[in-house]
Amino acid sequence: MGSILFRTIIMFLAVLIFFRLTGKKDLGEVSVLDVIVTLMIAELAVVLIDDPELPLYRGLAPIALLIVLQRLFSYIQIKNQTFRDLVDGEPVILIKDGVLQQENLKKQNYTIDDIMLQLRDKNIADIQEVEWAMLEASGTLSIFKKSEQTPLTLPLIMDGSIQRDHLQILSYSEEWLLQKLSEQGITDPSRVFYCSYFNGKFSVQKKKLPS
Repeated sequence: MGSILFRTIIMFLAVLIFFRLTGKKDLGEVSVLDVIVTLMIAELAVVLIDDPELPLYRGLAPIALLIVLQRLFSYIQIKNQTFRDLVDGEPVILIKDGVLQQENLKKQNYTIDDIMLQLRDKNIADIQEVEWAMLEASGTLSIFKKSEQTPLTLPLIMDGSIQRDHLQILSYSEEWLLQKLSEQGITDPSRVFYCSYFNGKFSVQKKKLPS
């Protein structure tokens, strides 16, 4: 019994360390990568606790490897937009100006019932009330009502990477974006940390240079 309790404490600490390293996120914002690693660590923890004959290092070694891989992949996600979209996906428009986007619904395996359920959860009776409905990478549905008169805005540049899909959704061209950057005295988009265009105002935040 003492061995099982000791192993339980060790595995609890290992899982706690993992969640501390992944950063403070809401449960709805946990990435697919985090979920996979969490499930694998949980499985390894159960095996290690249930089998007292298994040396601790044989269970902790793969857990340590998973934590290292999670940190490595998270770093790559920060630096590489393509890799981030591949792992986590990207926002998808499901309703535009009160019209269901059928192709996007099919790609996301979303049914009309799924949409209507989430609309009712937000006290929206009909699709016609919706200006935009966007399925976020986290799986949550962001909804903008027509009555709110809030125009949709999306990041145009994130961490130096031009968001071409966002430009297309918002009906802006890459040439338009580069022209706007030029007016701000910026000729290299890779030096931009965040850029958006909202209510006729262009917002740019440059990357901090390493000290």
